[in-house]
Formats: sequence, C-alpha cells, structure tokens
Amino acid sequence: MSGPSSRMLTLLSLLQVHRDWPGDELAGRLEVSPRTVRRDVDRLREFGYRVEALRGPAGGYRLAAGSDLPPLLFDDDQAVAIALALAVAPASGADIAESAARALATVRQVMPARLRSRVDAVQAVTATSRTTTDPDVLVAVSEVVHLREVFRFGYGENETPHRVEPHAVIARNGRWYLLDWDLDRDDWSTHRIDRITPRMRTRVPFTPRPVPGGDPVAFVSARFKGSARADVWPCVGSVTMTAADARTIGPYLPEDAVVEPLSDERSRVALGSWSWPGLAGAFAAFAVDFVVEGPEDLACSVRALSARLSASAAD
Repeated sequence: MSGPSSRMLTLLSLLQVHRDWPGDELAGRLEVSPRTVRRDVDRLREFGYRVEALRGPAGGYRLAAGSDLPPLLFDDDQAVAIALALAVAPASGADIAESAARALATVRQVMPARLRSRVDAVQAVTATSRTTTDPDVLVAVSEVVHLREVFRFGYGENETPHRVEPHAVIARNGRWYLLDWDLDRDDWSTHRIDRITPRMRTRVPFTPRPVPGGDPVAFVSARFKGSARADVWPCVGSVTMTAADARTIGPYLPEDAVVEPLSDERSRVALGSWSWPGLAGAFAAFAVDFVVEGPEDLACSVRALSARLSASAAD
C-alpha cells in the first residue's frame, strides 16, 4: 500500500466485492496487521460507512446491506480495466457505442494523470459488429434470466411467437444469444437477442434445468459446431500439402486448425467441420493441391465434391 488513503480505498473495494471477510484475511490482503485493519474500519465508520463486525473465533467484517459507496471506488488496475472495457465496448455487439464513449470521457476526467496516460497509451480502434443489439432488449432478456421467469417474445422479421425458459445470456463473436429451453419444442434452443421482440411479462417462475455438460458457453459453442456433446467438431480430418502451400493458407486457417510439418517439403493440416461435405469444401476453398490422409468419410466427400463440381461446369 502506498499510504493510509490508498489502503482504505482498497479495503472499501474488498468489502464491496465480498461481504464477509475474516480479519486475518483482510490483513493479509492489505499487508498490514489486524490491529491496523481495526483502525481503518473505525475510520470508515467515522466517514459514515456501515461496516459491521462479525462474531466468531477469527472475527471479521462486512459492509452492511444498503451502504452507499461513492462513485468510482476503484484501485488503479480496476480503473484502467473499466476504461479499456468502455473503449472496446462497440465491438461487443450491443448498441452502446455513444453511451460508452460518453462514459469513458467521464471516467477519464476523474482519473489521476498517471492513469489517464496509461489509458491514452492504448489507441484501440474497434470495428463495430455487423449487427447491433438494443441495450433495452438485452437488459430485458437478462432480467428474465435472473428472475427465472418464463419468457414470451416474437422472433425474426415475422415476430414468430416463442415461449421459453431462459437460462443464460451469452456474448459470442460480436453477437448476443439467449440459451433457453423451448417449451413448445421441448428442447434446448439458442436465439439471437438482436432478433428478439419481448412481449408482456408472464411472471411465471420456473426451475432451471441442468445445462448439458454444466457449462452454458461450451454448450452453445458445441451447438454452433453441430456437436451434440462437447465443444468439438463432429467431423475432423487431415490432408497433406506442400510446406509452401501450408504456409500460404496459414493466415486463413481457423484458430483450432492444426498444422504439423512432416518434412521440409510437406505439411499436414487438420481441420474440423459440422459435416464431411462441409469439411471437403473447406479444404477445396483454399485453392491449393492436397492429398487426403483420412478418414475415409473425408475422402468420399472429396470425391463426391469433385464429381459435383465437374458436373456443374459441364456444357
């Protein structure tokens, strides 16, 4: 700690994040003695903060419910993190670019000069998402997830009616999705929030179902890959090509592709896809010569694709 003021700021920040703190743990976090923690707590009380003492062998402290904390109660790292998050907010897919810019200007104004220089050093130019999500809709969807309340909405241009049990809001590749149990289909579904038009609240509670695998993010990622089980491609195959060709297509390969040098002249490239025809098309799209290593499903799909392309180009 650089001084008592900085230490008390950190103490308030800890109390805000985690309501119950053993005294010894707070002392360890602040790198001071338990006696110093007690003095700092007494000073916070003098300033009007409702810090309660906890009974028990170790003792401890909690910030009383309803305590009002002053705005921008952040340490240096937290303040910089918030400023950077606001700077890249337009890439999130939520339609909050203007609000984020105004919030960033406000946060920056009250920052010490040393922190402003750190934030200003990051000149981030973000590309906005192809589609944006209305923040009011995003908040409404998040609210029914939090309340565990059956959700009715119209979906798409025709506003097709849906009735679901909402389980999670997930941000993925610049878009926002709702993971829900579709009551009409009796199955899990994923809906883009930018296509959702909320209807009148049902106020009907539901008991959340266990998400397959236990991780909503991994489950949605698996759905996008066409996998019913884990966050892996259901179809994975490999080919060999010249080392030069492998280097040429390298910048265009997906993140989960694997390139393995076999010699100075040859390399193995492994890819995944939602289907064997899709995987054959992915390899063909690189416009370089390759030889299928396996499995046989990929080889069959490559031969079938070759025949289809030949027939398409026939007079």
